[in-house]
Amino acid sequence: MGQNRGRVCLGIVVIVVVLVLGFFLYLKFGPLPVAVADSPLPFERQMVKIPLRARIGRQMQPPPFLAGEDVFESGAQIYREQCYFCHGTPGHDSEYAKRMYPAPPQLWKKHGPRGVVGVSDDDPGFSYWIVANGIRLSGMPSFKGALSETEMWQVSLLLKNADKDLSDPVKAILNPPVR
Repeated sequence: MGQNRGRVCLGIVVIVVVLVLGFFLYLKFGPLPVAVADSPLPFERQMVKIPLRARIGRQMQPPPFLAGEDVFESGAQIYREQCYFCHGTPGHDSEYAKRMYPAPPQLWKKHGPRGVVGVSDDDPGFSYWIVANGIRLSGMPSFKGALSETEMWQVSLLLKNADKDLSDPVKAILNPPVR
């Protein structure tokens, strides 16, 4: 009986070693999608979204101030300086986004079955968390240290209202006239 138990244990150890070695060899020599143009792994997006949404849900905070015209104008200025080249502006998609994987969302464009504009259906605290912390392996950097908390909230509140008709001064900041 003890001899059978030893063989079973040895068999389990051999199987684990073979699986680990096989996984390593696949990583080393396999056709993993690492280029931007490669097709994603099955369930890749879901594997990232589930833990990301769970963590943000636990750490999300409410805005420290209310949205208003001055907040939108300041947020638009920051957006124009830091965000538009990946996320586009109202009526203008980003050319850079077409060559990125995963492609950054165009934050002024309708998407999905409900026609949501950008992230306007997300809580501003959700957008703030992403702006502050970034998202690993997505190209979205952390702006903590590059922008103040107030500036990150201004951008987040602006994006929460991207589905609304913004004032002419805000539109002019986001899409300055071509010279």
